[in-house]
Amino acid sequence: MTQNPVRIEADYLIETPEDPRLAAETMAGEQSSGTFVAVPGETPELKARAAARVESIELLDAISAPSLPVARPINPDGPWNRARVTLSWPLDNIGASLPNLVTAIAGNLWELRQLTGLRLLDLRLPLAFAAAYPGPKFGVAGTRELTGVSGRPLIGTIIKPSIGLSPAETASLVATLCEAGIDFIKDDELQSDGAYCPFDARVRAVMRVVNDHADRTGKKVMIAFNLTGEIDQMRRRHDLVLSEGGTCVMASINSVGLAGMVEIGRHTQLPVHAHRNGWGALNRHPALGWDYTAWHKIWRLAGADHMHVNGIGNKFSETDDSVVTSAKAALTPMFAHKPCIAMPVFSSGQTPAQAAPTWRALGSTDLIFAAGGGILAHPAGPAAGVADLRAAWDAAMASPQP
Repeated sequence: MTQNPVRIEADYLIETPEDPRLAAETMAGEQSSGTFVAVPGETPELKARAAARVESIELLDAISAPSLPVARPINPDGPWNRARVTLSWPLDNIGASLPNLVTAIAGNLWELRQLTGLRLLDLRLPLAFAAAYPGPKFGVAGTRELTGVSGRPLIGTIIKPSIGLSPAETASLVATLCEAGIDFIKDDELQSDGAYCPFDARVRAVMRVVNDHADRTGKKVMIAFNLTGEIDQMRRRHDLVLSEGGTCVMASINSVGLAGMVEIGRHTQLPVHAHRNGWGALNRHPALGWDYTAWHKIWRLAGADHMHVNGIGNKFSETDDSVVTSAKAALTPMFAHKPCIAMPVFSSGQTPAQAAPTWRALGSTDLIFAAGGGILAHPAGPAAGVADLRAAWDAAMASPQP
């Protein structure tokens, strides 16, 4: 479980051509009471009250060339020293505010001339943040209760083609998937409220077939409808899904932003499926951006019940180790009294071949395993795709516990 300090704490990987301690002190000053030159009023008393502190520095290896280009480098000759640095801030600087937290820990740092690499690795938050934000209202337990799935992963899929189907065509595909025994279906993130497939018409058409299937079989398939939009639009769309008997909504969190997710988290009466499209811009370079371990905590606090983590053997650039670390992080409690557990979502090129390695690496069935083409493009049809995934997971779970 994440420990909860009195002060806000953040860990960074830094790369600098100067003494790493000087670079860390520059970071601390830039993100609290200091600036590039001493100013009147920056008294010892003010610093004691408001300054960020360098809590620790762990020196790592130096490298012979900078990871990132710098237009006006402090020292163009290197060497470029790397270190793991922990900074801390008084909670009173910003209060328990997620938007202002991001400004403090991830503001004007990547622009600093002293740095040729900066990555935010992790953060630890005071208990005041747990009191200020809803966190996941459903998480793993609530999602399992709504779907009636226990003891195994939820088998899911994504509507494909991603975009271009009409509401009636979407509903027909959902009906096929319901009959195939699927647990979970999500809109593709590209499908929102376009003229060819309006949100309201899509929800009503899809929920007719979902409700009919539930009435006949007792199994209600969870559909994550993509309500991404402006805040008032998202509230209204959520209310429509709820009124039609839906059990999940989805938002593209990088698109709607923290304020949008916080408002949805406070408003929702349904699980929030958080899609991370755009994540690669924050993560792909190893000396730049965020580690998922730090980034996803913000969205969990805002109210995300499901968090995408990519998938083992995925179609993108992320390594398997990174995927598994992300999934384990989502299942790690943030606070003792308010765990804020989110259900990790494995997707992106998943097939039955990834079931066993996912089980071995994660050691848990608390996940959504979503296969788009892996189900819909199955040569024997979607029902066979769902059956093969279920069989692969049954076989994987029959092997010894990792």
